[in-house]
Amino acid sequence: MSQFTEENLFAEPRSSATLKLVAVFAALAVTVLVFVGYTTLRKRHAEDAALSIEASQPKAQPKPSPKAVIFVDEALLKGGMTTLSGVVQNTSSEDLGPLSIELELKRRTGGVTESKLVDLQPSLLKPQQQGRYSVQLKAQDYGSARVIALRSTSDSSSIAYLTEQGQKRPLERLDPKTVVVDKPRSKGGEFLNTPDNPARVP
Repeated sequence: MSQFTEENLFAEPRSSATLKLVAVFAALAVTVLVFVGYTTLRKRHAEDAALSIEASQPKAQPKPSPKAVIFVDEALLKGGMTTLSGVVQNTSSEDLGPLSIELELKRRTGGVTESKLVDLQPSLLKPQQQGRYSVQLKAQDYGSARVIALRSTSDSSSIAYLTEQGQKRPLERLDPKTVVVDKPRSKGGEFLNTPDNPARVP
């Protein structure tokens, strides 16, 4: 009887093993819930941050449709002066003007840029009508130029436009020059050595 009692004392009760399993499952459940909650909170925080950044940034304005096309001619260089010119065509269904072209000029020394307004002739353009602009600059002062805006002279507002290649620079014509070479003359009975009159060298 005593032997049976001692063996039972060393045997692990079934209830304690069940409690351990329940504790393990409970710990796992708590861990999963904490992980899911942390992930959800982190995702929600990222969404809120993205919404706040998007709200703080100004919305991009849609680009207006172009109302004119500017045909930019290649620059002409003559007599130390550079001529910048081109044509503006009104492609809209409304009258535009008075108009002027804004050029960005870059000086040769220092690389400083400056702007210059050039009026159109005529300045008022009806639909599909064209106007021309032209300006002369000292070639030694400026190294480059480009069109940066088409403006209404009345209120200085900018008008949407497209740029296209205009007239190309005409080819330079070189006048042919005829060079006359006199035939060599004899001196004192001695003839010069020429292809027509070869001489033997002693």
